[in-house]
Amino acid sequence: MKKERSGIQFGIIVSSRNFFPMELAKRGREAILEKMKEMGFGYIILSPTETPLGVVETYQDAKKCAELFSKHREEIDGIIIVLPNFGDEAAVTEAIVRSGLRVPVLVQACDDEKDKLDLSHRRDSFCGKLSVCNNLYQSRIPFTDTTYHTCSIDSQEFTLDVENFAGICKVVRGLKNLRVGAIGARPSAFRTVRYSEKLLQEAGITVETTDLSVILALAGEKMKDSRVRDVMESIRLYGNMAFEVSEEKLQKQAGFFLAVQYWLEENDCQASAIQCWDSLEKNYGIASCLAMSMMGEMGMPSACEMDIMGAVSMAALNLASGKPSGYLDWNNGFADNRDRCMMIHCANYPKSFLGMEPEIGNLDILSLALGEENCFGACKGVIVPGPFTFAKISTDDFAGRIKAYVGEGEFVHEDISTPGGPGVVEIKGMQKLMKYICQNGFEHHVAMNRSHTAGILKEAFEKYMGWEVYHHE
Repeated sequence: MKKERSGIQFGIIVSSRNFFPMELAKRGREAILEKMKEMGFGYIILSPTETPLGVVETYQDAKKCAELFSKHREEIDGIIIVLPNFGDEAAVTEAIVRSGLRVPVLVQACDDEKDKLDLSHRRDSFCGKLSVCNNLYQSRIPFTDTTYHTCSIDSQEFTLDVENFAGICKVVRGLKNLRVGAIGARPSAFRTVRYSEKLLQEAGITVETTDLSVILALAGEKMKDSRVRDVMESIRLYGNMAFEVSEEKLQKQAGFFLAVQYWLEENDCQASAIQCWDSLEKNYGIASCLAMSMMGEMGMPSACEMDIMGAVSMAALNLASGKPSGYLDWNNGFADNRDRCMMIHCANYPKSFLGMEPEIGNLDILSLALGEENCFGACKGVIVPGPFTFAKISTDDFAGRIKAYVGEGEFVHEDISTPGGPGVVEIKGMQKLMKYICQNGFEHHVAMNRSHTAGILKEAFEKYMGWEVYHHE
């Protein structure tokens, strides 16, 4: 066993078949362990003292492998099967079944070489992989394939396959253990953010709830906390203040931030959704966007308008990319380009999502109804050009299932004059996407992340979470 800095740890099965050259299995085992070391991943694998060469070939080998994996079940994020030669499909499958692990599986098989097809060098991994995959299918073990049917362990293609597989493992483990904080009630008019807590629980996602009054009472206490001055200074440094802000408003913002952070930590929540209007503004006198932005920058995504499914979507994107996510509205379309639209929200985006220093000021539209004096705490800026992945997970009560859509696009530069946090996106075939969203009952909100990780999300959602997924390509 070897644990590495990445935090991801794989169980590795190197398999061989007794009438193929064992030297190939020996070199394959050495190569995959070197690859793990180079990429910074931990691994758990049989040692050469436990089975011949530390590979899995027989039923007895499979039992030993299963026992080893079972002992480390809390540490293993995924399993990598390596076939330096044909391998033994029954032993590989038996090892996984007996281990009881329900984690993603990656199947790799090595290339043959045209000048090495004699009995001393031939691999036949091309054929062996088909047998392994057939047995996994029979045992209902979902698995991920490499880009090419066979590839060298040393190849760049396999390196990218392992990187993507690590992303899949992070998403699956993260979602199956996700705890989301529901702070407050949804705005009454927003029926779009209704969801099924029971379907989420079945998927391993727990929702912890609290009334907004609890957080506001806690915020009043936290305003007297010794750390409040440090948070106030962090707010001053987080962006550019649009105007001179009173100490009282900064202290209230800091108190609210500490209260939410404390409650989430006490309840072991990794994401949240907040009743961001209008009770907060009327009863406490600030907006929540700034606190949500700062938490998002810290890797704890927070969705607007008590949209729990938005928080889950943001968390999934964070897990896939390792970067903070934003939460936006599909908002404005224009006749000059049907593959473009404007995205916007009041602006709770993490500042690294914006790609620029945000302006910190008042909510724009809500200030008209609630009064500027009650709306300090918006984090605003035009989203700068660059790639993104979009994702939305939703519960479908009528079908009794969780569903999602994912895809990729580009933020593009276009002169836009509008308040809040606008960004113009270009997505090929956007009209087809909008039709899908409309016809399948998805919300007007969507999570976005400055990465290209749609393929990782589709694989994780569909294959390992068992959700229905539309991948817009």
